Amino acid sequence: MASAPGARILVLNGPNLNLLGTREPEIYGSQTLSDVEDMVHAKAADLGLSVDFRQSNDEGELVTWIQNARADMDAIIINGAAYTHSSVAILDALLAFEGPVIEVHLSNIFQREAFRHHSYVSQAADGVICGLGAKGYLLALDALADKVAAS
Repeated sequence: MASAPGARILVLNGPNLNLLGTREPEIYGSQTLSDVEDMVHAKAADLGLSVDFRQSNDEGELVTWIQNARADMDAIIINGAAYTHSSVAILDALLAFEGPVIEVHLSNIFQREAFRHHSYVSQAADGVICGLGAKGYLLALDALADKVAAS
């Protein structure tokens, strides 16, 4: 695997992900968002990456963070949660970002309700990882380390 020492990765988490570990653990697992963040920081350190890990229930705040990433981030990992299926604003912000984007979902969105099968985020993403729980974030970091190193 290639490495991209010092590459800056923005990891964004959308609405209700702050409730991980307590909200529908049969779907999302028992790990908290803090547990996921710790895993992501440890993996990023192993890869020589810098991570800014954030969560918001506010669509506008996520859009602002994506817009700001244009100035100082090399790549984005996004779990847009419910906004994945509804936010053209997030799609437009991601389309304006010039680096690679990986979409992550803890659950397999294609085994869930039909409305979750459509993703606006996917239209801007270089890759999509779903159904692998928190490991999806780690796989996204691996993929981005390769993509950023190759660019």
